[in-house]
Amino acid sequence: MTKLEAVREFEHKAAERISASDRLEFHLTPLVGWMNDPNGFCYYDGAYHLFYQYHPYSTVWGPMHWGHAVSTDLLHWNYMPCALAPDTVADAAGCFSGSAVPMPDGRLLLMYTGVQPAGTGHKELQMQCIAAGNGRDFCKDQHNPVISTEQLPDGFHAVDFRDPKIWQEGGTYYSVIACRHEKHQGSVLLFESADGRQWKFVSVLDSSCGELGKMWECPDFFALDGMQVLLVSPQEMRATADSEFHAGEGTVALLGLYDPATHAFARQKVQAVDYGLDFYAPQTTLAPDGRRIMVAWMQSWATVPGTPCAGGKPWFGRMTLPRELTIKDGRLYQTPVREIETLWQGKTELSGVAVEERAALPGISGRSLDLTVRIDVDASPECRRFTLRFAEDAALYNEIRCDLDRCELAFDRSHGGSRRDIPHTRHIKAAPQNGKLTLRLILDKDCAELFVNNGERVLSAVLDTPLEAQGITFGADGGPVNLDIVQYTLA
Repeated sequence: MTKLEAVREFEHKAAERISASDRLEFHLTPLVGWMNDPNGFCYYDGAYHLFYQYHPYSTVWGPMHWGHAVSTDLLHWNYMPCALAPDTVADAAGCFSGSAVPMPDGRLLLMYTGVQPAGTGHKELQMQCIAAGNGRDFCKDQHNPVISTEQLPDGFHAVDFRDPKIWQEGGTYYSVIACRHEKHQGSVLLFESADGRQWKFVSVLDSSCGELGKMWECPDFFALDGMQVLLVSPQEMRATADSEFHAGEGTVALLGLYDPATHAFARQKVQAVDYGLDFYAPQTTLAPDGRRIMVAWMQSWATVPGTPCAGGKPWFGRMTLPRELTIKDGRLYQTPVREIETLWQGKTELSGVAVEERAALPGISGRSLDLTVRIDVDASPECRRFTLRFAEDAALYNEIRCDLDRCELAFDRSHGGSRRDIPHTRHIKAAPQNGKLTLRLILDKDCAELFVNNGERVLSAVLDTPLEAQGITFGADGGPVNLDIVQYTLA
């Protein structure tokens, strides 16, 4: 029995012991075991395919495989058998992150980082491999790795060379790959190929000289609304005074212009992708209707240590709700995929509500919901601070605090029941738009995603609060706050 056959047999038996009630409602979790980075997000043969970094044998990180799920609506996922296992010389130490693209002959091409042991006293080597198949079973190329140390420009090395994002344009395959330069730290390299097998280096698209972390991971590169977007996930970021970036691992969007003739990218704007506590390694795909859709690992390496497996569940990790990307006024915006409206049930709408003392409002509660709160700042001149508590009971709560004077927002889960010494609070800028501050909170059991001002900023977090905590309350300091509220139960 091969390694892939063995893992498929194992996951089939192990998954039978996991009931649907043990999983989230509309966020993808691993079939069994451990999940991290999304891989191979694409639309192929009438469905969305989402692969993921996967250790099926444990709920902690281990030798990386590729898990696999498919969906027609981005909300309900059907599990497929494990797609890749570390079973060749080229990937003996792991099948690391990568991507996928449909081929002209009808097959699906996977491009991933194969990790090879480098011998005693040396780091592992990371090189790029491919596998092609029918969307379920994939055959690794006999010439793997297809991009190795010999194809790297001077100053780069295959010790940190990973996470290819492949696409096809004008009959040519392109791939952006993260690599560490001996001087410039994190960089993104561009390669091209006529057939997906023979690759050559084209250019260095962008680099960090330490100002945006050190090693960059999981790049993505695409055109959007007249600009070019380069997504990276830097390691060892420094926090900035304006709260744009927090310390540690982060996610960064570099917006600029790209010249396809010279393969030069000119960065014009830098912003965080997600400002929350649990978000890393985003990857995008182009939907058949032209939408650019992004998904990410809803976790952070800073919050992994000691994380309970959601009350002892036999899986760890989850993906964010897929999001639609747009650019407005030179800034990247994100909104939940519109498919979520198919889950809307039980609408509760409250208009012109004045809240001062902390209060629960009729019909507003739950842990699987889509809640929009519009704060009429102009109509609340005396209110200094607004607070929204959710996943609340008599002892526990998670809180969103809006300082209306300073135009700042805090997301705080420190009172939500966690017993771990990990980050629990994030602060962001949050100014009203046309006199109103809009908060859209989507809850799926222990997942919380907050979209501020129609996606101008987004915060993602995993909650440690028991599901029995269903309460939602509102409060104001200084004077009453005027609110418009719409809640849909999601089912």
